[in-house]
Amino acid sequence: MSEALWIKIIGTVPAVLWVAFAATVYMTLRGTIVERMVPRLTAVRAMGIEIELAAELLDRAQDESESPVTPHARRTALGRLEHAADLLSDGRILWVDDHPEGNAPLMELFRTAGMHIDPARSTEEAAPLLRRRSYDVVISDMERHGDPQAGTTLLRLLEQYGVRTPVLIYTGNWNPERGVDRRIFAATTAPVELVHYVIDLMERSRLGTL
Repeated sequence: MSEALWIKIIGTVPAVLWVAFAATVYMTLRGTIVERMVPRLTAVRAMGIEIELAAELLDRAQDESESPVTPHARRTALGRLEHAADLLSDGRILWVDDHPEGNAPLMELFRTAGMHIDPARSTEEAAPLLRRRSYDVVISDMERHGDPQAGTTLLRLLEQYGVRTPVLIYTGNWNPERGVDRRIFAATTAPVELVHYVIDLMERSRLGTL
């Protein structure tokens, strides 16, 4: 073997040693690096996806509603959702409506926030659910299956069972001039307002002020 070739081989040794050293350090610290980096990246990515999804679902709900919404009101609702994760997580909603498909975007929105939702198409379907478990919020429409008093019937059922869960009325034809039942916390036709009311009630529930 020529002297020039030996010189080239010897010259590559430091580089090879550095590569081997770097590989050894990486393999030794890989677990620590992964443990520290992956949760952070996952958390940031998950948060971004949740907010983007929340915005999409809220917009879909708004498209199906006849209530106008301003850009400021939309941003405010999304901002509250972003910071209400701990409040909403594991919250439970009973949603009574004979057309649940119309509420699908909002139901998915609250589920994305970590809430559990039990849908019921009638007061009769809601009754056994109310007997089996407790809820943080009850959302109901007013007219079901041609009965304009269906929502009021549900309110009387809550009284009969001694259930003190606050009720939100979410309907497309709410008329406050007809009077507001004492069991109703709030009523709205706007998806953005419903988001605010649910967060308000969950705040009170967590603080034990309901």
